[in-house]
Amino acid sequence: MPPSTTPAPDPDPDPDPDPAPARSPDPEARGVPLVAVFLALTAVSGLIDAVSFLGLGRVFTANMTGNVVILGFAAARAPGFSAGHTATSLAGFLLGAAASGRVAAWHRTESRRARARLTLALEAVLTGGAAALAFARPDATGPGSGTGYALIALTAFAMGLRSAAVRRLGVADLNTTVLTMTLTGLFSESRLGDATSRRSPRRAGAGLAMLAGACLGAWLVLHHGPALPLLVAAATAAVLAVVTSGRE
Repeated sequence: MPPSTTPAPDPDPDPDPDPAPARSPDPEARGVPLVAVFLALTAVSGLIDAVSFLGLGRVFTANMTGNVVILGFAAARAPGFSAGHTATSLAGFLLGAAASGRVAAWHRTESRRARARLTLALEAVLTGGAAALAFARPDATGPGSGTGYALIALTAFAMGLRSAAVRRLGVADLNTTVLTMTLTGLFSESRLGDATSRRSPRRAGAGLAMLAGACLGAWLVLHHGPALPLLVAAATAAVLAVVTSGRE
């Protein structure tokens, strides 16, 4: 009987190929998306402008479009408007924007998430300083006082710092301090316009957020003075600095 020709099993079969390495999580994706963060910051802008306009002498420290108009009113000597307040706010805002550019140059290689968190932390510190000053001198925050000017300068600087950083982060339709183009896009691209809008929810959300922030800020100023709403603004910026991500 001839010997069996069945081949012997391979004593050392090829092992399975190495599995694909696990993909490391994207550090930019950790935290709250920037769209949600920017909507919250838009509400903070409404709150800050309520403090400045109602509590510090009819001046805006977040909305510079309105400030330029107010400066024109003051130059024409319209009653109730102060060129000094408005000039202080404009100067503080522009210096904040310049400082933001300098900070961005120093941290050029940082991730989007890290830059957003740094900006929000600086805003929290500046706004918190304004709140501390308002709590320390509650009877000296009225229009024309040195404390009032300091609060205008601090909050305007914080808003300029944030506005420049938000512009560089480039989330479409969310400027956080100005709504003109957001509302223009909302209605011009709606079904009443050319029906091409893809960002209606965030545009509408921005308008509602600023409205809510202004309403809350006005109520707090009228019933508790400027210190408490400034504290709320600082606390919100601090929380957002901890939880924000680098993704939209």
